[in-house]
Amino acid sequence: MSETSALAADMRRALRAQDRADLVVGIPSFRNAATIGHVTKAAAEGLRRHFPDKRAVIVNADGGSEDGTPDRVRASADGVPTVAGRYEGRSGKGSAFRAIFEAVVLLDAKACAVVDSDLRSITPEWIARLIGPVVRGEADYVTPLYARHKHDGTITNTIAYPLTRALYGARVRQPIGGEFGFAAELAKVYLGEPVWDTDVAKFGIDIFMTTTALARRVRVAQAFLGAKIHDPKDPGADLGPMFTQVVGTLLTLARKYADIWRPVTGSHDVPVIGEISAVEPEPVNASVRVLVEKFRAGAAEQDKAWADILSADTRDVARKAAESGNASAIGARFWAKAVYEIVAAAKNRDDTEVLARAMLPLYFGRVAALIGEVQGLDQAGAERVVEQQALAFEQTKPYLLERWA
Repeated sequence: MSETSALAADMRRALRAQDRADLVVGIPSFRNAATIGHVTKAAAEGLRRHFPDKRAVIVNADGGSEDGTPDRVRASADGVPTVAGRYEGRSGKGSAFRAIFEAVVLLDAKACAVVDSDLRSITPEWIARLIGPVVRGEADYVTPLYARHKHDGTITNTIAYPLTRALYGARVRQPIGGEFGFAAELAKVYLGEPVWDTDVAKFGIDIFMTTTALARRVRVAQAFLGAKIHDPKDPGADLGPMFTQVVGTLLTLARKYADIWRPVTGSHDVPVIGEISAVEPEPVNASVRVLVEKFRAGAAEQDKAWADILSADTRDVARKAAESGNASAIGARFWAKAVYEIVAAAKNRDDTEVLARAMLPLYFGRVAALIGEVQGLDQAGAERVVEQQALAFEQTKPYLLERWA
């Protein structure tokens, strides 16, 4: 393990005391005592029920919780060997994942699944569907596929999904979903990337994992997991820092992998593990008023950045929409064009966090517009709107290539 390991000394000693493992289930956490016991119990049952002949270890990489989170993990593992402790390095989900990747290598495991610690809908079958395709040699990387309320997953719906699909040509519906399965070889690849002092150490980790897998052209599958019920966040109230970290990472990777995504046209389906069934997720509140207020305030704050980054036409429409509070002007095709202008700006700039902040007001406007577009629609209807937006990104990609060149 390197000198900059995210594994704390006590975690490393505990892992070395374990026998080699075939499988690892990793759970990152920070102050999740209320929910992590259920997650751990479901993971343990999934390992016992679906992989009875495999040696498995549950690894909890914690961010320094003071509510007894690691103790809940140890108490809920039902006999499955468990290593729980605080990781080292920058505070964030990505650093926790880094410690889990290192645990996979230290245990000489063959496959790993990672699951969020605030899940209330996880079942033992989630573990089977996330890690099973890797164990069976059917896939190297497995992303989640679940039903989410039409106001949930707004970063995924507006930017992570349509941009990843248009750039890399794969219809990975939840590229930043939080639950993943992957082969040990990918864990080693992730550890070898010099990204752990960047936003990848925070919420950029999910898009980093998915994009790296797509860029390396490994076999990707999606695991249908039903409804995702977790601790949801109002897109207007809570998601600004997460947005800048995800989008900043996305922009950095777009620059790195330009030679891979530029020749890509269209997109293809990604295989799904498990039968897709109709489920009704819990509703998520979203305040259009707050979103529009953030759109207007952010537009004023980012006016100079917009002048440097956006085309005159895009800037003019965005300014007028913000001044009038008319978020509906941020339609799917306009949104795709604006996103591509910011992606193209990343070609010759290292300050991707600045570029992500410039996109943030437009994101608030786009989410407000999207809420209006799906108003009165059921989940299936709302999903069709998201798919139409993703298609708009594909069809507008020539504009990105033009700007990039």
